[in-house]
Amino acid sequence: MFGRRRLSVRTIGADTIDAIWRLGYATRFLGLTLAHSGASVRRPRLVVREVYYTGVLSLVIILVSGLFVGMVLGFQGHQTLAIYGSESALGVLVALSLVRELGPVVSALLFASRAGSAMTAEIGLMKATEQLAAMEMMAVDPIARVMAPRFWAGVISMPLLAAMFSAMGVFGGYLVGVVLIGVDEGTFWSQMQAAVDLREDVVNGVTKSIVFGIAISWIAVFEGYDAPPTAEGVSGATTRTVVTSSLAVLGLDFIMTAFMFRGL
Repeated sequence: MFGRRRLSVRTIGADTIDAIWRLGYATRFLGLTLAHSGASVRRPRLVVREVYYTGVLSLVIILVSGLFVGMVLGFQGHQTLAIYGSESALGVLVALSLVRELGPVVSALLFASRAGSAMTAEIGLMKATEQLAAMEMMAVDPIARVMAPRFWAGVISMPLLAAMFSAMGVFGGYLVGVVLIGVDEGTFWSQMQAAVDLREDVVNGVTKSIVFGIAISWIAVFEGYDAPPTAEGVSGATTRTVVTSSLAVLGLDFIMTAFMFRGL
């Protein structure tokens, strides 16, 4: 019994040390990626091509999800506001919910699942098939040629996708609130325009999505680069990308919301 407990404590200690070591290794990898980003600036077509794969190919899931989330907000918001006789505030509720919170967070979770996992799988496969090793043999730095363009493509794509998610969500709220339920159209848009503040709401929402884009892209390229060169290793790295990115997005969202909207 005592021996088993000592073994458990030893295991926890070893896992903690391994997690700290891995965090330090990932931070060093991020520093190398940033240091080799000059090649991406000199050859922007590399970044543009990755923006297509990570951003443009994620558009369908982002737009469809945004539409449905906005429609649900329209239904649920109208039911809640009707209890207090405030149906006219439906536009405000839909817009603030999307711009401040749901737009950046939900689009980041979808981005991590779709683009982040694909990024990790692609880099992991390149490692397993020794394409990265071949680049090094030809004096081509894989971090500058492969990692940095994908990292910056994720950072650029994330705020654009979040903005499209929020815009489509507002349209979904309009369809349900105005077209289906019958809230006055002028009140819906005028209340929204009066309540949504550019600096307080829009800029903070964009800031959130940029931070999420950095975190997801960092995790995705690191997990791909660090993946064991086997099918099982690539599969595990892809799973870790989705899980770690999702937890990072939710944790960062709590911290940034506390500072941005609670004045901590």
